[in-house]
Amino acid sequence: MCGIVGYTGYRQAYGIVIDGLQKLEYRGYDSAGVALHKGEQIDVYKKTGKVANLEEFVYGKDLQSTTGIGHTRWATHGEPSDRNAHPHYSNSGRIAMIHNGIIENYASLKSELINKGYTFKSDTDTEVLVNFIEEIQLQNECSLEEAIRIALKRVVGAYVILVLEAGHPDRIIASRKGSPLVIGICKNEHFLGSDASPMLAYTKEVVYINDYELAIITPEELILKNLGTERITPYVQQLDLELSAIEKGGFDHFMLKEIFEQPQTIFDSMRGRLDLQSHQITLSGIEKFANEISNTNRIVIVACGTSWHAGLIAEYVIEELCRINVEVEYASEFRYRNPVIHPGDVILAISQSGETADTLVALENAKKQGAIILGVVNVVGSSIARLSDAGAYTHAGPEIGVASTKAFTAQLTVLNLIALKIASLRGSISEERYQKLAQELNEVPEKVEWILDTQVDKIKTIAKKYKDARDFLFLGRGYNLPVALEGALKFKEISYILAEGYPAADMKHRTIAFVDENFPVVSTATQDALQDKTV
Repeated sequence: MCGIVGYTGYRQAYGIVIDGLQKLEYRGYDSAGVALHKGEQIDVYKKTGKVANLEEFVYGKDLQSTTGIGHTRWATHGEPSDRNAHPHYSNSGRIAMIHNGIIENYASLKSELINKGYTFKSDTDTEVLVNFIEEIQLQNECSLEEAIRIALKRVVGAYVILVLEAGHPDRIIASRKGSPLVIGICKNEHFLGSDASPMLAYTKEVVYINDYELAIITPEELILKNLGTERITPYVQQLDLELSAIEKGGFDHFMLKEIFEQPQTIFDSMRGRLDLQSHQITLSGIEKFANEISNTNRIVIVACGTSWHAGLIAEYVIEELCRINVEVEYASEFRYRNPVIHPGDVILAISQSGETADTLVALENAKKQGAIILGVVNVVGSSIARLSDAGAYTHAGPEIGVASTKAFTAQLTVLNLIALKIASLRGSISEERYQKLAQELNEVPEKVEWILDTQVDKIKTIAKKYKDARDFLFLGRGYNLPVALEGALKFKEISYILAEGYPAADMKHRTIAFVDENFPVVSTATQDALQDKTV
């Protein structure tokens, strides 16, 4: 995932941009760069590796500037290298751009530009886009704003762009489609970021930019327009996020911190929603569509990665408790099919960030066909949250670790609340069972805390025992199968050791051929009706 930062105001931009890039390091990257506006010229510095490499590279250089943009890159077009790192210049050097996303038709645009005499120093789609914008500006003798507007109407793919132009030292032009962009509002200064973390030390007032919106940002003003030049009134939101929430808090790394935050995040996901005294579940975000959701004949869950695994568990829960047909779709596949969607179908989108591009496109397509969109997301004001007809936030707080932990368990908590709420409205379970399940859900934070308090030493012992294993197999049945899949995913993400998740019944078919005394098998076998069949 790329990280984007920008600043224009009265302070020195370099320090703010570098600090912002460091706050986005959790997203993963292979190179970093900055562009600083010097009035009639734009200075670009970029380097493969960590932000620290970039800082060392620019040491001693003239970094005086009050407007700048910065980028951390995860390679999509072109290998990780200095020349492929962002920002990128146009051929003339008048325009500099950073970009997050993928321009799918960049090859055809590049061919057009080569035929017109343009040359390229990198292998990136970003350099193609910045030159495409410059070519439009030159041919049409128009402003940069207008050139960007024309260019983006021809671009196929996802993007967030931040653009500087020589001769306009106090201005950043930005736009987005399918990737997140946040603008922080202050008196006589503005901050930009892929998320809010780079600006939290300066402001809590932010504007989330929507798809197909163009922002012209100066220290004094934020002008927001659509791609048809109509002005839009920015919707300013007040963040309740604290900077301390995205710091390590004494833990060695963010993922460990977030694992130990799970008892609190699970509790927060239920706070104000689950009342054991009145035996009521209150989900204000779905009340308006409660009848439509509870009376639907079909729920399609759309998600990616860890959220997809949460969706698989929700499938079991909703079908068992609510007796509604549930399908779980991988968003990146669902968006490229022509799925059968009927008016009244409920599309349940699960996303930690609320910005997952494939999930967003799938929802937009389903909404056009009359489906009700129900969102379960973590980030308030995110694109999926705004697109949804109804939904519930997970209240997990910022998740900095790339491998999702607390967001996953918070999603499961909210999905169970939704299932219980629908089951209650439909009358598909008895009051006795409803109360029993609500009580057991209420006890989950305490049980998770007990595990974290008492089992860490055992976990360390197991890890040491199997640290030299080259492959792992995770098995599960029923509710435990998605847990096995999620366990295998986490194992691969963190250890870089091959791990696969399979249904336990498949152990005797195919899979067993790979297993020997040096091949650890992890069985997720909780105390349920299928435990004997698993063990």
